[in-house]
Amino acid sequence: MLVIPLEEFEALVSDGLDSLHDDMMSQLDNVIFLVEDRPQDGSDILGVYEGFSLAERNVYGYGEEPDRIILFRENLLEHCADHDELVHEIRVTLVHEIAHFYGLTEERIHELGWG
Repeated sequence: MLVIPLEEFEALVSDGLDSLHDDMMSQLDNVIFLVEDRPQDGSDILGVYEGFSLAERNVYGYGEEPDRIILFRENLLEHCADHDELVHEIRVTLVHEIAHFYGLTEERIHELGWG
């Protein structure tokens, strides 16, 4: 397993966000990006989107907690063989979870080659 300190991993996530196209980021509203070691259920997922997609925003009110995109550091480190693969997988995971924000299903995300 790769060993990357939390601060360095968070910097890689920040770099991954910076690398995304402005059009992908432009409609992200009330969304925070977090890094956690592992999901509470112990699963091997790399990331998760928690919140209301744009398609569901008609039920989204003011004062709501922000939506969350969480990347799971230890799962990503276990999944990747080297630093370059980690950088790639962080970006793919960010795109995948942002796609959920836009309301895309798992099936559609995979059809587009985003996860």
